[in-house]
Amino acid sequence: MSYSMSQASIPAFVTSLNALSAVLSKGEAFAGAKKADPSVLLTTRLAVDMFPLTRQVQIACDLAKNGMARLAGVDGPKFEDNEKTIEDLKARIAKTVEFLGSLDRAKIDASGDREIVFPVGPSKKATMKGDAYLGQYVTPSLYFHIVTAYAILRHCGADVGKMDFLGAIPITIS
Repeated sequence: MSYSMSQASIPAFVTSLNALSAVLSKGEAFAGAKKADPSVLLTTRLAVDMFPLTRQVQIACDLAKNGMARLAGVDGPKFEDNEKTIEDLKARIAKTVEFLGSLDRAKIDASGDREIVFPVGPSKKATMKGDAYLGQYVTPSLYFHIVTAYAILRHCGADVGKMDFLGAIPITIS
């Protein structure tokens, strides 16, 4: 039985984005319990040369929606990058998950040998075959930004653990 590109990506991306939304909720609850302004979390970064939490979430959503849109041969929705609250970020994640569910999986699956052109920075473009683009660029980049968002909240003291990061994966623990 073959395992298609859409099977290898869309369910995992949806699970990970939904887990990110739940982790954001835990961060918000943590801030409330500490009587802290949740917006402080949004501007927190792990290092001075890294993006803050808000940008990590925005980029994760952009990687998922734009990466899969390119593979499906369609334009992804444009988001304004104007989120100011955790609820705004969760709404962006929900819109991204909804978009992923609307994509034609057959077109994604047929894109493995197609050249995908994508931006790298403000003025440069890169090209990769679809299967390499998904496996070596989109997927690791997406997880980098999701794990960084998770790590920011964990660093701030939010009560999140590995199962929060993994989300609702189909697992049986005995």
